[in-house]
Amino acid sequence: MADTSRASRQLVSRALPLAHSFDFDGQSVRYGVIGTGEPLVLIHGTPFSSQVWRRVAPIAARFRRVFYFDLLGYGMSEQRADQDVSLGVQNRLFAALLKHWRLESPDVVAHDFGGATAIRAALLDRCEYRSLLLIDPVAVAPWGSAFVRHVRAHEAAFANVPAYIHEAMITAYLQSAANRALAADALRIYTSPWIGEPGQAAFYRQIAQMDQRYTDEVQPRYGQLRCPVSILWGEEDQWIPVDRGVELSEMIPGARFTRVSGSGHLMQEDAPEAIVGELMNFLRLGEQHQIADNPGSKAERL
Repeated sequence: MADTSRASRQLVSRALPLAHSFDFDGQSVRYGVIGTGEPLVLIHGTPFSSQVWRRVAPIAARFRRVFYFDLLGYGMSEQRADQDVSLGVQNRLFAALLKHWRLESPDVVAHDFGGATAIRAALLDRCEYRSLLLIDPVAVAPWGSAFVRHVRAHEAAFANVPAYIHEAMITAYLQSAANRALAADALRIYTSPWIGEPGQAAFYRQIAQMDQRYTDEVQPRYGQLRCPVSILWGEEDQWIPVDRGVELSEMIPGARFTRVSGSGHLMQEDAPEAIVGELMNFLRLGEQHQIADNPGSKAERL
């Protein structure tokens, strides 16, 4: 584990390339692919981008073909006025990307809203995964902070605040996701998509469209997930308390649940080595599950 941690720290400043573009309902979605091997898909949450995986993806790419993308309205993907960037559209985007990539049963790692997206795609769009690793996912009601509720009630006012006030608010908001002080390069990476136009308006748009009904729609069906599930939760998560993770694990038969000490909601910054360590162990379980379901399978060994 120590070697993995050292390697992840060395990768902190290397941005992930997003060399490809996918057209989804006339909107551009950016994605990248690195590595070779069996497919692994990474899904980020809000208000982040695929760059949240920059300390994880290069390590995973040593033994997997890693796919990652910016959710609609996030990162380098298209932002436009009156755009639907809710959880109600992100699962459809993910299902379309899996079809575009011709992936039938990848391993999936998903954080925050990415977790809700992966779960909704499995239950509503019949997407199949070999395994699903969830990191502090938005999944169990109630969710939504006081800040989120205030923005939803006053979106236009927030979208038009002076730039220096907006930058101060978004920086404070992002820092609250981590248990440790975020490095300057991390803050730059996470804030840059939301600075200026159309980014500032897009930031408050995605908050205003946060709606618990999208998780309420599927929460009674979590027990129907059709693959091994592991859940990592930061013990110091100030956005979604760890008790929500315990509750979620009890809704999914056979789910693994692990508390990660010293980590807040943004585990990719606080404890990337915990993600990589669980990923390497859990992928083996997903492989065993696939072989059990398909005895003739010749799945690649790690």
